[in-house]
Amino acid sequence: MQKEALSKGFIYLLLILGSLLMLLPFIWMISTSLKAANEVMIMPPKWIPTDIQWGNYIKAWFSAPFAVYSVNSVIVLIASTIGELITTILAAYAFSRINFYGRDIIFSILLGTMMVPGEVLLIPNFVTLSNLGWIDHYQALIVPWLASVFSIFLLRQFFLSIPKELSFAAKIDGCSDFRFLWSVMVPLAKPALITIAILKAIGSWNAFMWPLIVTSSENMRTLPVGLIAFSTDTGTKYELLMAASSMIILPMIILYIVLQKYIIEGVARAGIKG
Repeated sequence: MQKEALSKGFIYLLLILGSLLMLLPFIWMISTSLKAANEVMIMPPKWIPTDIQWGNYIKAWFSAPFAVYSVNSVIVLIASTIGELITTILAAYAFSRINFYGRDIIFSILLGTMMVPGEVLLIPNFVTLSNLGWIDHYQALIVPWLASVFSIFLLRQFFLSIPKELSFAAKIDGCSDFRFLWSVMVPLAKPALITIAILKAIGSWNAFMWPLIVTSSENMRTLPVGLIAFSTDTGTKYELLMAASSMIILPMIILYIVLQKYIIEGVARAGIKG
């Protein structure tokens, strides 16, 4: 009994230390956001500011058109999340319930594309969008991200865990595949769909490289790209940069905390059956 208690205590200690290590950058970010400019680069660093500068958040907000960036980020997030959910539902159902020639081969090829680094696709995608005249438009920020192989794989695994007897019974009652999908499968897959939506929302909100490449005007920039406003030829205003960063990540932290149980449930149930 004592041995088991010591073992659990050691595990908890490791988890606490790991959590503190993960939280350290966030603590430093918040601490820096509240410092005066002359305290930011002091060595050794001061974790608690001498004089808390709440005004840094106001200065950061008005240092660039963050209201415009926020609207763009929200539009891209909503459009890309809804689009990915639709394509994921349709593709996952096809790969899990509909028997067609070459289904497993096509699905294996799709999984294989996950091995390709995203950086390799930057130039081909940019050239394609440039030829379509979509650069510096919402289409460039949304359309390339309307489908995700990982999301299709996750939802397919969830669909496979749903008994086939439900589809047999529905077909006997005269239910079409399309109606069965939206009336039965989608409601049952709510945990997995919420998981996919959350992961997509976080990824879309935090995206930096792609929006930086395909946007050239301030009217089309998103929040992460807007952070470059604090880095100029004369240097970087770290206290304002950290204040803006804190404001940007706050909505996603709240979203994750509120809905984290669905992420755990969705991932756990998706692995029941392969």
